[in-house]
Amino acid sequence: MKIKCIIIDDEPLAIKVIEAHLNEVPEIELAATFNSPLDALPLMKEDVIDVLFLDINMPKMNGLDFLRTLTNRPHVIITTAYREFAVDSFDLDVLDYLVKPIPFGRFLKTINKLSSRIQLERGGADDITLQEEPFIFLKVDKKMMKIKLNDILFIESLKDYIKVMTTLGDYLVHKSMTSISEELPDTNFIRIHRSFAIAINKIEFIEGNSVMIANRRIPIGRNYLQFAKEKILKTQGQ
Repeated sequence: MKIKCIIIDDEPLAIKVIEAHLNEVPEIELAATFNSPLDALPLMKEDVIDVLFLDINMPKMNGLDFLRTLTNRPHVIITTAYREFAVDSFDLDVLDYLVKPIPFGRFLKTINKLSSRIQLERGGADDITLQEEPFIFLKVDKKMMKIKLNDILFIESLKDYIKVMTTLGDYLVHKSMTSISEELPDTNFIRIHRSFAIAINKIEFIEGNSVMIANRRIPIGRNYLQFAKEKILKTQGQ
């Protein structure tokens, strides 16, 4: 089931930017766009909206004031040119706060966070067979690839790129190791070297200052050694 969203923003150009970003993410369906919060109310009352991209400074009604009026809120992602409303926004339990102009990489990080949150919510359904394995989106060769977390073996840093090694193949992605590490859940993924992050459940064995995954020996950096071994052994023992 797709994630259904709407955009509320009084700037047509800002709406176009978000629409362009959403076109790269097939899991999300844009239901409608509005220039005013009040115009969006009828649709929100009659249709189930999963996420709202909401601007703050708008002529008819302030976005945060509108948010305070909602009793049954969808997930809310603030999109604004102003940084000073961040604290007030998070006090209203928004999912994320994006500052314009919104880079696609930062937008995608938010979408991965949204997908994880909605997967957890939908995972509470009675029909277990409908639950989907956790995944992230990565931009590979101008396409948004949906990669299941359980398929990832390890990730290697290559200067301005990372190589994501999976059970189904390898993907070269224009992203930093720090950025991808923040998107992966730390329950199973750990950075063990400045150039490597690994999936703990894919480790075949530990030998000295290295681990073996899929017949590849991966070094554990000196600065990561103690924490990495403790985390790996604790996770493997659970």
